[in-house]
Amino acid sequence: MLIRTQEWDEKIRSVHGQFSDGIYLSYGKDLFKGGKLCTFPVLSRRTCELLGEPYPVAYRGAFIDYHLFDIFKRLKHVGHDRIRYLEEVVFEYLHYRIGKAAVDETYTKRGRFDADSIFMALIRARQVAAKSLKQALLSNQVTKYKPAQCKEVIPSTPLSALMTYSRRLLFDGELPWRRRIWLWFCGRYLSANGWLRPFVR
Repeated sequence: MLIRTQEWDEKIRSVHGQFSDGIYLSYGKDLFKGGKLCTFPVLSRRTCELLGEPYPVAYRGAFIDYHLFDIFKRLKHVGHDRIRYLEEVVFEYLHYRIGKAAVDETYTKRGRFDADSIFMALIRARQVAAKSLKQALLSNQVTKYKPAQCKEVIPSTPLSALMTYSRRLLFDGELPWRRRIWLWFCGRYLSANGWLRPFVR
């Protein structure tokens, strides 16, 4: 990562000053995903304390940004928009996929799709986290944090993947339709298991 913006910390302080309760997710432009994902999330100490485990140890690297974004999208879906995208703050992501860096052990020591099952296993944890933040906003009551149970479910066939992802993602009413990423996960499963190779030259 390269920080391209002067006085970026002051801009983040400004966001922090908007929320007396300290509950928010802020992030800048990464020149890769843009506003679509909080590649480099900024959380207050209080938000971290309320979440208990803001960066779950179950993840080996990937999907932590999706995990946090998911929690705050759930919170927004119930009327509390605490996401602040700072387009003028540039944290350039030097990702190998866009030719800005060489592939190194950060990526080679784990498989591209390794975290998919962990993300699926932590859906309930994200639901609870969003409800805890909402409760803190409405009543200032804090739910005691309990470590999330991470029981990975890895579908064995495309049909079982379709059924699992439909049940857990497509019908997850605590997220807006466009954030349920059902189709994306189905595509990742097919790609990870080689089902798309006959159609890709």
